[in-house]
Amino acid sequence: MATEFPFSVRRATADDLDGLHQVMELSMAQLLDPFLTPQQVAASSEIMGLDSRLVEDGTYFVILSGNEIVGCGGWSRRETLFGGNHTAGRSDRLLDPASEPARVRAMYTHPEFTRRGIGRKILELCEGDAAREGFSTFQLMATLPGEPLYRACGYEVIENCEAATSDGTRVPLVRMEKVASAQ
Repeated sequence: MATEFPFSVRRATADDLDGLHQVMELSMAQLLDPFLTPQQVAASSEIMGLDSRLVEDGTYFVILSGNEIVGCGGWSRRETLFGGNHTAGRSDRLLDPASEPARVRAMYTHPEFTRRGIGRKILELCEGDAAREGFSTFQLMATLPGEPLYRACGYEVIENCEAATSDGTRVPLVRMEKVASAQ
């Protein structure tokens, strides 16, 4: 018997930005630690974070326990695959749903709320929204701690890669993709 999802869900607004940044910082600081060196963890904030375009586009979700943001994530119809407002190489080019995958972006869970279905719920919301806009394939750039969740949800590894920060630190990442099953 499936248990009911114990958290509330809504689309993020500009009023959520401070809370989103707090969850992201906690998540990176604590959940990356077992997988990366201290230098890589510290450097991760340069290549990760919130792209406020997702909030503006209405494709970013918050998961709440009461009034506290305990998870967040979204998807994009734009070309950029990962990174925050400060990340180099961003592109707002709109993707063609008939030939390009939607991007699943910026998924973070508060460290005290991991393994409670938050990541799965965000993926479900993202994939559902993107499918309603005509996308049948979804792509993301996973961190090492996120890869097992994405695999369990049907994503397959396209490539193992690294992102280099301004000081030359190389952070390992995994590009993954999922093709929606026919309904």
